[in-house]
Amino acid sequence: MKFKALLTAAVALASFSCATSAFAQASAHANIVNAAGEKIGTATLTSSADGVQIKVEVSQLAPGTHGIHIHAVGKCEGPDFKTAGGHFNPANKKHGKDNPDGPHNGDLLNLTAGSDGKATASFLDANVTLGNGANSLFQPGGTAIVIHAGPDDYKTDPAGNSGARIACGVIEQ
Repeated sequence: MKFKALLTAAVALASFSCATSAFAQASAHANIVNAAGEKIGTATLTSSADGVQIKVEVSQLAPGTHGIHIHAVGKCEGPDFKTAGGHFNPANKKHGKDNPDGPHNGDLLNLTAGSDGKATASFLDANVTLGNGANSLFQPGGTAIVIHAGPDDYKTDPAGNSGARIACGVIEQ
């Protein structure tokens, strides 16, 4: 009887370990390009128990604060990147963390570039996944990360008054 209980526990632990390991390895990336199509950075996305961790490293930005969002279409055609569509918003909410009817699933905090034009940031988006379902960033047609010229005010529809789209990267596995 003890052997059977130990065997059951071992199988359960192995199953949990495999499931946890597979979950922890869910990841994606995006090569971020400017309006001229030149690569200026990367985004690395990793599943976590709380959502998706997004790490961004970019250069060649104007110094200052920039809105950054996940957009609903995985297409980054310059110079204006309108091909990326609107914000990723399967929950049909209003824009911004400060909007009582928000945020969009793809709303992120601002990105700040230093005087050298470089920016590094890490965001947790609890409203998206790298798995299956409506909140997955792996939708038919894809998704993209877009950087805007100005800061996001976190409340104004549709994009927080963050200005023109200046950089974009398609999210890929």
